[in-house]
Amino acid sequence: MSTLYIVATPIGNLKDITLRALEVLQSVDVVACEDTRHTLKLLNAHNITKRLISCRADNEEQSAAGICRILEEGRTVAYASDAGTPSLSDPGAALVQAVRRAGFSVLPIPGPSALATLVSVAGLRERTVTFDGFLSPKAGKRRSRIRELLDRGEAFVVYESPFRLLKLLADIADLSPESEIFIGREMTKVHEEYRAATAKELLEEFGARVRILGEVSVLVSGKKKA
Repeated sequence: MSTLYIVATPIGNLKDITLRALEVLQSVDVVACEDTRHTLKLLNAHNITKRLISCRADNEEQSAAGICRILEEGRTVAYASDAGTPSLSDPGAALVQAVRRAGFSVLPIPGPSALATLVSVAGLRERTVTFDGFLSPKAGKRRSRIRELLDRGEAFVVYESPFRLLKLLADIADLSPESEIFIGREMTKVHEEYRAATAKELLEEFGARVRILGEVSVLVSGKKKA
């Protein structure tokens, strides 16, 4: 049966992939991916050879139509974003909608997620966590959204590039200086790092560094530090 598999892939360490994900990647006819070069490295690491097609944010609608034609031919397709679970701050949602509208089956192959990875080691005991992905790079919109999230009084997780981390921390420090923050940087990679402190303390710490490298996941607790 023609099926699209949404496959979660490692967020860093290439060994963090499930046996089922490897089985699916090995068995499908085509692997669609956010970046063919990135996914090729993963497949090569596990001795898998497949036809790769691009399905990234700026061509997802067009690529989805092509993937539907592949499924119409009775073939199977796996989709993988660059890291983690597709559709979570990654391409994939438009593809899933198009394939499902076309009448084909869409199945998840669960696995790594930066969101789950961060929360698992944060020691968070709150029941509700809002995931907001990447905030706007525009200062006004970013600050406005942070204020909205803080006003909820619940924990939330955002992703940020190393180039904008200080701006994010500065906004939080200004709006809620005593909020507890937990940061995961380069998670599962060689230089992974986890830091917990107030926004003000982390702003001072990271601001003193010569460079900040690697994608960053940020958990802001709904509780303020006493």
